Amino acid sequence: MSASERFPIISGNWKMNLNHFEAIQFIQKLAYLVSKEDFQATEVTIHPPFTDIRSVQTLLDADKLHFVLGAQNCHADDKGAFTGEVAAPFLAKMNVKYVICGHSERRQIFGETDEMIKHKVAAVQKHAMTPILCVGETLEERQSGQTLGRVLGQMRSALDKRSPEQVASMVIAYEPIWAIGTGLTASSVEAQEVIGAIRQEVSVLSGRESGAAVRLQYGGSVKASNIAEIMAQPDIDGVLVGGASLDPDEFARIVQYRLHDERIG
Repeated sequence: MSASERFPIISGNWKMNLNHFEAIQFIQKLAYLVSKEDFQATEVTIHPPFTDIRSVQTLLDADKLHFVLGAQNCHADDKGAFTGEVAAPFLAKMNVKYVICGHSERRQIFGETDEMIKHKVAAVQKHAMTPILCVGETLEERQSGQTLGRVLGQMRSALDKRSPEQVASMVIAYEPIWAIGTGLTASSVEAQEVIGAIRQEVSVLSGRESGAAVRLQYGGSVKASNIAEIMAQPDIDGVLVGGASLDPDEFARIVQYRLHDERIG
């Protein structure tokens, strides 16, 4: 499977921003900015806070909008005494299709380990949703030449006991921790180097077909001014967008990167 055959995926991670009223207004505005042709060229996933998911789902269903609903996290168990957590089957019941697993903020701030993230990936797939597995290195790891060792190690853990078919259906997002929310970003060449290594490692672990099929994203200070260059790389199939996904106009320009290559490239 070539890069042109893998359907691009643009994901907006709202993090802890926008209440459910603001979420509805955002989706309504974004829907006017993104055309039917844009959806035919790119899959657009929206990942609001948990408290917004039902409101967003109702709006998407009622207005027959083509945005795909996602979540930012889930617990690995289906139920239990885990106060404050949200289980994967709860999300599946609300038509959530994608769940972010192992975002750098979950790893760094909340202490999520590779083992915990591995079980979350399994839970998401158990309930017929697609994990967006996040992997990435700290600035210290990058400066000491440990980028590939750290990134591929995180990935190997998460893919353990996943079948080739399950791996092929996943999304893996390379988001260098040093680039999250800092305004810094890996160059398109640096991002391609790491993401190309991820694809090669998936091929080794799960077979060439899985390596060719798995969709790979870049995340880290993505904006309209750098999206065209990022998406031009052969192994990059999409982006995981943080701050820029909170501005409907900016996010729409990211989704429409094909139409604006000359203007924003």
